[in-house]
Amino acid sequence: MAIKKSELYSSLWAGADALRGGMDASQYKDYVLILLFLKYVSDKAEADPNALIEVPEGCSFRELAELKGNKDIGEKIDIAIGQIAKANDLQNVIDVVSFNDEEKLGKGKEMVDRLSDLIAIFENKALNFSKNKAGGDDILGDAYEYLMRHFATESGKAKGQFYTPSEVSRVMAMVIGINKNTQRSQSFYDPTSGSGSLLLKVADECEGPASLFGQEKDVATAALAKMNMILHNNPTAEIKKGQSTLSNPLFLNNQGYLMTFDYAVANPPFSVKNWIQGFNPQEDEYGRFTGFGIPPEKNGDYAFLLHIIASLKSTGKGAVILPHGVLFRGNAEAEIRKNIIKKGLIKGIIGLPANLFYGTGIPACIIIIDKEDAEERKGIFMIDASKGYMKDGNKNRLRSQDIHKIVDVFNKQLEVPKYSRFVSLEEIADPKNDYNLNIPRYIDSQEAEDIQDIEAHLLGGIPARDVEALSPYWEAYPSLWDALFSGGDRLGYYKSKVVKEHIKQTIFEHPDFKGFSQRMHEVFEAWATDAVRLLIGLEKGFNPKQVIFQISEDLLQAYRGKPLISKYDVYQSLMDYYSETMQDDLYLIAEDGWIAKPYRIIEKNKKTGKETDKGWTCDLIPPSLMIAQYFQAEQEALAAMEAEKESIAAQLSELEEEHSGEDGIFADFDKVNKASVSKRLKELSKEVPVATNMAAEPQALYGESVILDQYLEWTEQQSRLNARIKKAAEELDKKALAQYQRLNTDDVKRIVVEAKWMAAMTTAIEGEMERISQRLTGRIKELMERYETPLPEIDKELEVLEAKVNAHLRKMGFNY
Repeated sequence: MAIKKSELYSSLWAGADALRGGMDASQYKDYVLILLFLKYVSDKAEADPNALIEVPEGCSFRELAELKGNKDIGEKIDIAIGQIAKANDLQNVIDVVSFNDEEKLGKGKEMVDRLSDLIAIFENKALNFSKNKAGGDDILGDAYEYLMRHFATESGKAKGQFYTPSEVSRVMAMVIGINKNTQRSQSFYDPTSGSGSLLLKVADECEGPASLFGQEKDVATAALAKMNMILHNNPTAEIKKGQSTLSNPLFLNNQGYLMTFDYAVANPPFSVKNWIQGFNPQEDEYGRFTGFGIPPEKNGDYAFLLHIIASLKSTGKGAVILPHGVLFRGNAEAEIRKNIIKKGLIKGIIGLPANLFYGTGIPACIIIIDKEDAEERKGIFMIDASKGYMKDGNKNRLRSQDIHKIVDVFNKQLEVPKYSRFVSLEEIADPKNDYNLNIPRYIDSQEAEDIQDIEAHLLGGIPARDVEALSPYWEAYPSLWDALFSGGDRLGYYKSKVVKEHIKQTIFEHPDFKGFSQRMHEVFEAWATDAVRLLIGLEKGFNPKQVIFQISEDLLQAYRGKPLISKYDVYQSLMDYYSETMQDDLYLIAEDGWIAKPYRIIEKNKKTGKETDKGWTCDLIPPSLMIAQYFQAEQEALAAMEAEKESIAAQLSELEEEHSGEDGIFADFDKVNKASVSKRLKELSKEVPVATNMAAEPQALYGESVILDQYLEWTEQQSRLNARIKKAAEELDKKALAQYQRLNTDDVKRIVVEAKWMAAMTTAIEGEMERISQRLTGRIKELMERYETPLPEIDKELEVLEAKVNAHLRKMGFNY
C-alpha cells in the first residue's frame, strides 16, 4: 500500500534534522541529499541493468545499509561514493563531502550511530525508486524539493541562497511564456544556478527534457545542482562551477563570445559588493555594459541584469529577481535603468511580498526582460503583488491563488485597480518620474481610509458616500438597498429602516440574497457534477497533478466574472483542501487503485522497542466517514449517551461547587469522589440513631445524607453509562471495520468523491459565501453604530447624568 506523501516527507525531514546535531544545516544538507541520490541510482540500477548511472558492485545503497553499526562505516561509504563518481564521471559532484569527517559527524561510536541512523531513514519501503519517473510528479522530485526548502529555512540568512522558493520559480517561468507548448529544443539558462531549483522549476513548465545550462560559483552547491538535474531526469544539463559568472562566464561560443539562450532566469545574490573582483568592467571583453553604463563598484545588481540581457537571443526572454532598490536608486544605476528602458527591454515588473527568500528578508521584484519587439514597446506592465501571501514559519510564501492571479493578470495584461497597470514610456520618462520605476509611483495599492463624517456625528444619518461604497453588494442584491435604507432629511445622508439587531436577519431573508445564494449554489453544482464525473473515472496510474490542475482550472472558470465572490478565493479553498487531504488520497488511488484498506496503528517505544496497538484507521475512508455513511443510527445513540454522561458530570460538578464553601458538606473533604462520599455516609449512619420516627432524626445530618446519596446515585449512573458507552463504541468499531470488507469499487468511489471530497468543498464554498454576507452585515452595523447617536443627543444625555451626579453630591453635603 502506498504511503501518504505528506507523512513520508515530514518523516524524512524530522529524522534527518534530529540527526544533524550541532552541524550547520547548510553543510548537513550535502550528506542527506547525497544519500537520497545514492538510494535513487541504486534502486534504478537494480531494476534496470541499462540504467543511466552505473553502480559498481559493493557500492549500492542496499550493500551500504549492511554496514550499519560497523566502526568503519564512514570510510566505506566514502569508498563506495568515490567508485560511483569515477564510474559515471561524477567526480567533485557526489564526492564533495566526506562521510568519515570526525569534525562534522563526531568520533567513534557517535559517528557510527549517526550514519547508521541516517541510512535507516532512507530504508523506508515507500522510498523505492525502481519504478519512479523522476519527473515533476513523483516521490523523488517532491522529496528532494521538500528537503531543499527545509534546509534553506534552517541554513540562516547568509547560507540559504542556494534555493529559490518554488512558488516564485513557477511565476517566473509562466510570465516569460514557458508552457507545455514550449519546444524542447529551446535553451534555458541560469547564470547563478545555486542548487538548480529555479532552473528545474522553469524547465518543468514545458513538456519533456529541456536543454539546461547553469553556472554556480560555489563548488558544493554546484554539485547539488548536478545531482538535482539527474534526479529530475535532466542528466544532460550542463552545470559549470567554480567561477563567478561576472568575472569569468563559462558558456561561450566558438568565437569566444557569450552564448545566447532562448530563456534566462536568475536569483542572483542581492547587492554584491565585490562583483568586479577578477576583471575590469571598463574593459569587459563581452561588451555587457556597452550602451548601458558601468554599475557602481559596491553593488552588483545591475551587473547581473546586464549579463542576462547580453545572454539572451534577439527574441529571448528572461526573468530576474532583484531587490526593489534597482527600481529607484540614483547615480550610475539611474543612468543604466534609463538606458535599459529606452531600449524597450523591460516588459514588466512584479513587486513581491517581503521575506520570501531564504537569503534575505527584504522585499524583491521580478524584472521581466523581453527582447522580441523591444523597439516597438510602448510601456511597462507593473504588478504590485506585495500583499498576497501566507505566513509559513519565519518566512512568507506565495499561495496558489497569488501565483495564479499574478500569472493571469500579467499574461493577459489586465489592469486591476490597486494591483496592476500598464505604464506608458511617456509617463515613465516624464520629468516628475525621470525613469524611476518604483511601483508605488504608478500603482496606489493603499486601502481607502475609512473617513469619519463630522456632519453625521453632529446631525445623524449615514453618509451616502459610505453606503454607495458598498455598490458591489447593491449590484448583486438590487432591491436590498430599499429594505435597509431610506432617504434622510438632508441631501447626502440616509436613514436606516431596521434596527441594528435585525440587520443580519433582514439581509439573510431578503429574496435578492436568497436568489443570489441559489445562483452561486448552481454554479458550484455545475462544476461539482463535471468534477465528480472526472474523478470517479480515474484509473490506477493517473497523474494526480494533472487531475488537480484540470479541476482547479475548471473551478476558476466557473466563478469567472461572478459578483462579490473572488474566483481566486474559491480556487484557494480547493488548493488548500488538496494540500491537506486530497493530494494524499489521489496518490494513494494512483498507486493502489480505488481500495480502502484499514490498518492497525502501532506505536513503538523508542527506548524499549515495545509496540502498542492503538487501534485501526484507514487513510482513504476514515472510520468516522464510514460510520457516518453506514451506521448513523448507532452513532446518534452513542452521541446521546455521551450527552447524558456530560449532563451528569455537570450536575456532579455543580453539586460539589455548591457545597464546597467554608461551611459546606464537602469543606473538609481532601478529595470528593465515590470512595470519600461512601466513607462519610458510613460515619453518618453511626452518628444518626436508628429511629422509627424519621422526624426525630437530626435535621442537619439528615440533609447531609440526602446530598451525599444524590452524589452517589449520579456517580452510579455515570459508571453504568461509561460501561454502556464503552460497549456501544466497541460494537460500532467492529461494525465499521467489518464494513470495509463489504465495499466494492463503486462504493469506495462514491464515498471518497462525493461524501468526502465534494462534501468538504461544499463546506468550504459555503464558508466563502458566509464571509461575503458577514462583511456586508458587519459594515452596515458598524456604520449604524458609528452615527446612531448625534453629538447633540450625547450632550443632552451628559447634561442629565451630570445633573443627577450633582444632586447626589448636594445630598451628601458637597456644594460647589
